[in-house]
Amino acid sequence: MKYGYLIDMDGVIYRENQLIPGATDFVSALLATGTPFLFLTNNSAPTAEDLAVRLRHLGVHGLSAKHFYTSAMNTADFLSETHPNCTAFVVGEGGLVAALHEHRIANDAISPDYVVIGEGAATTDKLTKAHELIEKGARLLATNPDNWCPVSSQKTRPGAGALAAFLEASTGRRAYYLGKPNGYMFQRARRKLADSLSKVEQVVMIGDTMETDIRGAVESGLLGYLVLTGSTKIEDVGDYVYQPARILQSVAELTREVLTGEPATNPVENGAGTTRGSAQRHGSRHQTDVLALHKPRPRPAMTK
Repeated sequence: MKYGYLIDMDGVIYRENQLIPGATDFVSALLATGTPFLFLTNNSAPTAEDLAVRLRHLGVHGLSAKHFYTSAMNTADFLSETHPNCTAFVVGEGGLVAALHEHRIANDAISPDYVVIGEGAATTDKLTKAHELIEKGARLLATNPDNWCPVSSQKTRPGAGALAAFLEASTGRRAYYLGKPNGYMFQRARRKLADSLSKVEQVVMIGDTMETDIRGAVESGLLGYLVLTGSTKIEDVGDYVYQPARILQSVAELTREVLTGEPATNPVENGAGTTRGSAQRHGSRHQTDVLALHKPRPRPAMTK
């Protein structure tokens, strides 16, 4: 069977600007065999070109912009497909601005159709402007639901989901979240793989996060492979209703399989039997399981 791979980056290929052992050999095997693959990331800040350069500096060579698909690119695809000729007020960084510009979605700070939220250092003035535009009728859209993202084992940063939640609370309006685990992200990525010269019979999502990578794969009809080199610990897998098709120590376990076409021996082929854990967590990382998601957030009445 011919596999195509969608691959998360942080926690799968690298961690804290350090390559995960075996990641280079895995990518080299994909390139050498002509296996269709695409790096899938919820980070909307970098462009695809930025990511190719970053991996080259880390020691992964042979990649180009065509090998990457970000939540910023997914957002631009969504808007151009569902609302051609729309305008947007953007709270985000270069990758998001560039993706929208490439799809001819004009920046509009007067009367935009959408306020689009991505990663980045949002100023109070910019969030206040976004609040005003939403109150005037602009729709709120976030590139991804990540409330926070890991920077290192001891440090995190606010994500697009946190900024969107700020505006949800201040305006009483609900945001629509793109990126993983939204099925639109996986459908567009699978379409890009289908455009490859090689025929893909089965698509696999490789990720380190149950809430986005594995959930999105399951809900989109893909195989979800969980690697234990990132944010999810083996003892936590049993807490989830949806389960990965395979659990791997790292992507290094797939290198021989890609080269030979023979499935690797894996001691845990299905995560359904894993035990529940009680590891401490930093709090809800994603905005995807909020109750009454489509109802407006309650907002206190204005007082004089």
